[in-house]
Amino acid sequence: MNARSGGPVAVTKRKKMSVLRKLLITFAVLVLLGLLWVGYAWRLMNGAHSSVPTSASDVGIILGASMWGDSPSPGLRERLDEGLRLYQEGKFPYIIVTGGLDRADYKYTEAEGMRNYLVDHGVPASAIILENKATSTYENLLFSREIMRERGWQSAVIVTHQYHGMRSLDIAKFLDYIRPALGLTESRTLQMKYHKPREVLAYTKWKLDELLLLTGLK
Repeated sequence: MNARSGGPVAVTKRKKMSVLRKLLITFAVLVLLGLLWVGYAWRLMNGAHSSVPTSASDVGIILGASMWGDSPSPGLRERLDEGLRLYQEGKFPYIIVTGGLDRADYKYTEAEGMRNYLVDHGVPASAIILENKATSTYENLLFSREIMRERGWQSAVIVTHQYHGMRSLDIAKFLDYIRPALGLTESRTLQMKYHKPREVLAYTKWKLDELLLLTGLK
């Protein structure tokens, strides 16, 4: 036996150290890739901006958020106020309000609560279409697209918060919306220290879901 080998114990120890080194390198690479992804997604999120066309679109789609009992939460009211402003400016003649039931003991779905708020602020009920099933941004836009197709509508302005615009637009393009526009509002009520990191995670999950949908695994 080669004296420099140190015997079986030394060889085993060197193998263990080699495996550990490879694991540490792999971990470091994964952490670096994760940080690069977070930075990329954060930049995309902050770069989202309103893109409402000068000519009127067929419909505005106000994406749901949580209800507080029978009334829209402060964050949801911000989206509704932005949609209301755009409607009053003539940017679209119809509004789809989309969102399902937050809790079994709630009286109204998100869509119903949103409709009630808009009617209270002067929008005719005949101009509002309810989508009461959606439980995610993907479903918000999927079910709203179905409504658009049933009515022969082509163009839409998607109304939501600025930090949520990137993912919303990405999903709309995946669902073959025709040149979807964004009507975005900054939030004065939501804690961005929570919602922005959460949105990066949500965007990451969406990109994984997108891959599964494209490959037919979901």
